[in-house]
Amino acid sequence: MSRKLFVTTALPYANAPFHVGHMMEYIQADIWVRFQRMMGHEVHFVCADDAHGAPIMIAAEKAGLSPQAFVATIAAGRQQYLDGFHIGFDNWHSTDGPENHRLAQEIYLGLRKAGLIAVRPVEQFFDPVKGMFLPDRYIKGECPKCGAKDQYGDSCEVCGAVYTPTELKNPYSTLTGATPVLKSSEHHFFQLSAQRCLDFLQQWTHEPGRLQPEVLNKIREWFATDEHGHVGLSDWDISRDAPYFGIRIPDTEDKYFYVWLDAPVGYLASLANYCGKRGLDFDKLLADPALEQVHFIGKDITYFHTLFWPAMLHFSGRKTPDKVFVHGFITVNGGEKMSKSRGTGISPLKYLELGLNAEWLRYYIAAKLNAKVEDIDFNPEDFVARVNADLVGKYVNIASRAAGFLAKRFDGRLSADIGVEGRTLLDGLRAHRGEIEQLYETREYGKALREIMLLADRVNEYVDQHKPWELAKKPENAAVLHDVCSVCIEAFRVLTIYLKPVLPALAAQVEAFLRVSPLAFADASRALGAHTIGAYQHLMQRVDPALLEKLFEPPVPAVAEAPKPGGEDMAPTISIDDFAKVDLRIAKIVACEHVEGSDKLLRLTLDVGEGRTRNVFSGIKSAYQPEQLVGKLTVMVANLAPRKMKFGLSEGMVLAASHADGKAHPGLYILEPWPGAVPGLRVR
Repeated sequence: MSRKLFVTTALPYANAPFHVGHMMEYIQADIWVRFQRMMGHEVHFVCADDAHGAPIMIAAEKAGLSPQAFVATIAAGRQQYLDGFHIGFDNWHSTDGPENHRLAQEIYLGLRKAGLIAVRPVEQFFDPVKGMFLPDRYIKGECPKCGAKDQYGDSCEVCGAVYTPTELKNPYSTLTGATPVLKSSEHHFFQLSAQRCLDFLQQWTHEPGRLQPEVLNKIREWFATDEHGHVGLSDWDISRDAPYFGIRIPDTEDKYFYVWLDAPVGYLASLANYCGKRGLDFDKLLADPALEQVHFIGKDITYFHTLFWPAMLHFSGRKTPDKVFVHGFITVNGGEKMSKSRGTGISPLKYLELGLNAEWLRYYIAAKLNAKVEDIDFNPEDFVARVNADLVGKYVNIASRAAGFLAKRFDGRLSADIGVEGRTLLDGLRAHRGEIEQLYETREYGKALREIMLLADRVNEYVDQHKPWELAKKPENAAVLHDVCSVCIEAFRVLTIYLKPVLPALAAQVEAFLRVSPLAFADASRALGAHTIGAYQHLMQRVDPALLEKLFEPPVPAVAEAPKPGGEDMAPTISIDDFAKVDLRIAKIVACEHVEGSDKLLRLTLDVGEGRTRNVFSGIKSAYQPEQLVGKLTVMVANLAPRKMKFGLSEGMVLAASHADGKAHPGLYILEPWPGAVPGLRVR
């Protein structure tokens, strides 16, 4: 039965070019879409630039451009990535398009009609020089807990404390340096905490097959009740004050939708724009009960897509998503965080400019992906080995070993009757069609490719057993040679069908070589028979490790003035007596674990030689996995007054080094003493 699918990926923010995380998500979705089309289903695959918000407004101002012109410069560079990696979106739009303005306002009015919009005053920081309310990212100050300077308005990167911007000491605007003032403003809220919203979301999220099990487990945490019996979900502030680049809220003069309200509406807006171009009825398409709405997203935006978005759609009278597929992040070399400055980042554009085959990366990413919310790792040595062994050594090798004999000896004509042994091999390949289809359907790409390569091994064993190069030496073996080579080409065609969602460009080359129409999965069950193929040309080169190494070469730094050490001035001079007040001790990390509900903190259990252990929360989660730290020695402030955090009591502070500009220079490095140090030794 034919399906009708509306598929999207997360909208990239229009302030920078694509990074490899974007390409991973697009490749995952593109493979799934191509598979569905090969199954004969109707698919509408769309995306758009997320074009609104204060960061874009401010970046545009710095660039001397209007926000629209700034976004247009980013959008102009998108297609080279999409074409380069064979990402086949049907439409690419912008959330600043007229369709998005109309739909966002319609959805808001629907929510207001449903009685789920509340307006109440909010007190927040205001930059008197810039004349605007400041988002958290544009406020810095001293941490209210540990006193660390230049901390952002939501959390401290030194001690890991979480707080509100108004709790900062000596706050300042990162835009002007001015001291912000508290100012009250009317804000619009979507009442997500209303009981009918909670009831709907409980039902929607638990619909079988809609969400992955680990996503559902995370949602259960968000629905957990506190000691007063209140559910964790709270009303959502959906408005921002002028000046703001976005969509104006109906019946207001200076209020705009928070970017996260209109961003997912961009899915519908891009589909509407696409329908307009194709002469399709957008409203009729969305109203079709057979239409399946599917989103591919990263794990960092699960909250928005599994709570806000379905509630917005449902209570404004619209169809809700049928499935939300969540994936993890991509790392390099065993989980190391991507960093351009350290040469550990992967630039998709540099990859293409170096002449590296885009389908190598498509295959490698697919081979790592599964249906779980797991990070995948790019390892250069593994990349070279896997591509060269699988794609060239196993798959392409089948055609290259047989095509020449068919062209020279049999005018490219395949044998009409290949005999029992050949038919048995091919029947075995075809018998796996249903299993491979199911693996693609459930996004178990890694398992699918492993299965396909096992089938390729069978074919290569058949080749090695019959040795066509030996058969070709004796004219009396012509019939056997014809059969063996015909079996190889037919097997190669079946394997190409199975690989086509991952390798669309290579599959197109194979279709031209075989002189066949675009291959679908149903074609795996039908033999070519007495068919004449074209001349074989080499299909894929092996990866050159030296060329791949250039991908990881760090950019040459521009000549500039000597930077401040660590990005900041030295602190004022202190006396030896001042230093002696701080009791620094060697501590052993005897246990370490993630902190539920925190994206930045790790919970450390420390032995400081006291005959007991201490519990310390540290904001180093972005740089370390717990298993990396257990058993290590480090340095801690032992006489820091214990402080109560929402996650528990913290009894000290672990020392770590970082650059003052954590955005431009990410990375945290905990201090580690030389071997021989033991817990309790004082640092003097």
